[in-house]
Amino acid sequence: MTLDEFFRIGTTVTLGSHTFEPEAIKAFARKYDPQIFHIDEEAAQKSVLGGLCASGWHTAATWMKLNLENRLDAEDANWNGPGPMPEFGPSPGFKNLKWLKPVYAGETVTFTRMAVSHRPISSRPGWRLLALLCAASDSAGDKVLEFESAVLVKVE
Repeated sequence: MTLDEFFRIGTTVTLGSHTFEPEAIKAFARKYDPQIFHIDEEAAQKSVLGGLCASGWHTAATWMKLNLENRLDAEDANWNGPGPMPEFGPSPGFKNLKWLKPVYAGETVTFTRMAVSHRPISSRPGWRLLALLCAASDSAGDKVLEFESAVLVKVE
């Protein structure tokens, strides 16, 4: 097995789906993003968004939760490549985060990722930087979230 096969380079992986229920939207928003269209259904109706919707940070946090659940499954895969099985480490960050469409209360969103490349890290021998395209789509298939992410992976 090559690293490209292990990372599934070029393959879109569905991480799972999540329904954003009104009470969960409000609870998350009260704690982390208390804008009126995330915490008050009546005021949200009168807002520019026209209804209660999830915080973009809520959708991004849900992507992360499902990504980690899916990654842990991959870590149990049978590694038959050279050296020890790759070990996922932390992320050095993300870029180009876009909230493309509001996620309204009751909407079910499906989250995905696609590994696009990996390269050695010269300052950290034995480690690679894995680049990911991350996204989420609503039940109509419209993209509601996208960003580029990276993760450090120990390969030796």
